[in-house]
Amino acid sequence: MEIEALVSLRSASSSSVGPERIRLLEAVAREGSITAGAKATGLTYKAAWDALDAMANLFGQPLLETRAGGRAGGGARLTKTGIGVIEAYHRLEAEMARVLRAIEPQLSGTGISPLNLVSGLLMKTSARNALRGRISAIASGALSAEIAVTVSEETTIYALVTQESVKELGLCVGREAVALIKAPFVVLAPGSVPPPVSVRNAIAGTVKRLTPSAVTAEVVLDIGAGRSLVASITAESARNLDLESGKPACALFDAAHVILAID
Repeated sequence: MEIEALVSLRSASSSSVGPERIRLLEAVAREGSITAGAKATGLTYKAAWDALDAMANLFGQPLLETRAGGRAGGGARLTKTGIGVIEAYHRLEAEMARVLRAIEPQLSGTGISPLNLVSGLLMKTSARNALRGRISAIASGALSAEIAVTVSEETTIYALVTQESVKELGLCVGREAVALIKAPFVVLAPGSVPPPVSVRNAIAGTVKRLTPSAVTAEVVLDIGAGRSLVASITAESARNLDLESGKPACALFDAAHVILAID
């Protein structure tokens, strides 16, 4: 049979970059705007932005440069990183297809297809936030350790993990890691100065988008350097905090709520 490789790029259990998101990047580059690129790939504007934010967090650098004007009310073009991601993805597709064709005869009669084998080795996560960084410090205790992951010059995320996890994951200063935080674990406070609270992580940013529903609201916080954090709060909280696009806010979450993943 003809084998088609569908490559999914992810950092351990972080949000993945698959063919749909690569097609979105290509469409944005081709159309010259995020709005037009979303329409061309059948996505809503919000879904497109969410995908682009996730990719920027995963790769650690912005994949797009946005600018005023252009078609559909705003222009966008790929950064060098964005171009490199697309090129690398298609090279991986071609190489993966070659590898799958090579191993298919060895799996004959086992009941396992090459695609089953590859997909079984991959893992997904429901965590809304996946930010790539580099471990900058480790404070060890008898049973646990606090791991500092620097995701940008302005932002460091702290995770509390067991000593066993430190050993199993091979965590050490200088190693890259991905910090995973579920959106409901992120608490928001208005203003640019974090309030005096006991949570280890207090990150200042600006409200990038707010999507309310009858009960809940999803808030995307721009934390600089092309990174963002997503919080899921109640719609009433969003109103009480007077959260609006462009206003400063702080993301607060406990170190114990941060999961670390490594490549």
